[in-house]
Amino acid sequence: MTRKLYALSGTDTSRPFSPHVWKTKLSLAHKGLTFDIAPVGFTEIPRLEQGATKIVPLLRDGEKLVSDSFDIALYLEEAYPDRPPLLSGEGGKAMARFVEGWSQTTLHPAIGRIAIMDIHDSLDPIDRAYFRASREERFGRPLEAVAEAGRGDLETFSAKLEPIRHMLKFQPFLGGDRPLFADYIVFGALQWARIVSPHRLLAAGDVVTDWFERCLDLHDGLGRSVTAA
Repeated sequence: MTRKLYALSGTDTSRPFSPHVWKTKLSLAHKGLTFDIAPVGFTEIPRLEQGATKIVPLLRDGEKLVSDSFDIALYLEEAYPDRPPLLSGEGGKAMARFVEGWSQTTLHPAIGRIAIMDIHDSLDPIDRAYFRASREERFGRPLEAVAEAGRGDLETFSAKLEPIRHMLKFQPFLGGDRPLFADYIVFGALQWARIVSPHRLLAAGDVVTDWFERCLDLHDGLGRSVTAA
C-alpha cells in the first residue's frame, strides 16, 4: 500500500518546510511506514482530495484520509499498535499536548516573524500574493514591518528554549531514552527555521543543539534529507 503525504512546499518542491509536515514525516518513519511526498503550494490546499482539508499535512493511508499532525499521530498510534509507540500511553499524549501548545504559542510566532520574508521569497508568485495578504491581515501590518520586529526575536530566541534545555540535562530526548512525538513537535519548529531561513537559531555547545543534531540523524538521517538554507 502506498501512503501519500501532502506537504507544503515553495518553488523548490524538494524542500518541504512546514513544521507540521515534518512532525508527520518523522512520525511515519518512527512507525517504520513508507510514504510518498506530494508537494503542494498554499493555494492548492483547498483543492486537495476534493476539498478534504484546509490544512496540511494531509495523509492518505489507503482509503483513510487524516489531516492535522496531532490527529495523524493519534491515528498512527491506533492503526499501527504493533509498531514503536509515538505517544506511549495517556501520559505521553498529555505531554505531547502540552509541548504542542508551548511550541505553537512560543516558538512558532517568533520563528514566523524571523523567517517571514524568507518564507515569502521561497514561494511561487501566486502563493506569494496569498501569503502576503493573509499574513498582513493576521499581523495587521506589512510583512516588512513584521520582519523588522523579528530582529528582536533573534536576540531573545535562545531564552525561549529554556524549558527543554532544562529537561535535556537529564535525558537525551524529550521522550526519555528514545524520541516520542513530543520530540518531533519541537523538531518540526526548528527544522522549519533551518530550511527556510539563513538565520541560525541554535548555538554550538547548547544541549538543545546537540538534541536537534540527534533528531536530524534519526530514521537514517531523514531530517538531513533537506539541506539548511
